[in-house]
Amino acid sequence: MKPTTNSRSVSKKSRLQLLHQYYVYTGFYSFIWNAVKKVLPYVVVCVLAIVTINQFFDINAALVRLTAILPVYGVLGFFFLSETIFGLVPPEMFIAWSGKLSSPWMFLSILAVLSYAGGLMSYWLGQLCTKIPAMHRYMEVKMKKQLQNSKKWGGFLIVVGALLPLPFAVSCMTAGVIKYPFSRVMYYGSLRVLRIFGYGIVIFNVI
Repeated sequence: MKPTTNSRSVSKKSRLQLLHQYYVYTGFYSFIWNAVKKVLPYVVVCVLAIVTINQFFDINAALVRLTAILPVYGVLGFFFLSETIFGLVPPEMFIAWSGKLSSPWMFLSILAVLSYAGGLMSYWLGQLCTKIPAMHRYMEVKMKKQLQNSKKWGGFLIVVGALLPLPFAVSCMTAGVIKYPFSRVMYYGSLRVLRIFGYGIVIFNVI
């Protein structure tokens, strides 16, 4: 006898409830909330600073001018540096720049590789930060519980940084600080390539 629609909905609901209970029990929700609370003030300050500076100095125009002045390898080097150190310059600008070149898909591929490599480099920068004695003591004593949750849900941080319009470098650097396995950072971080190509398809059709 086939299960009725009501029994299937009850079964589905029970699975969702079990998943919710698992997230509550393992501290996933509190981990996400605490992470947002810690990051939000810095994001707000950065956004306000950028908006304020942009009132007196056209940042977008300056970046466009920079890509026009620098040779191709200079733009690629600047992009790699940006994707390694905090990733504050939006990659969309560089994607639009590659769309105007003679071989847009080739340069888009290079950007994807550089973005991915920059994230991996950020991971090792995070590892280096833990070598600082003061920071090491702070993490081991005052952030012990947060680090345990971060190691448990570190993959989520990498996926969010790779796919969403958030600094990928910051996610990878955080993973390095909490000593999240590098092999998993490489695996989840490869989604960054997917994002670059996805944005490229959209931007190339627009420009």
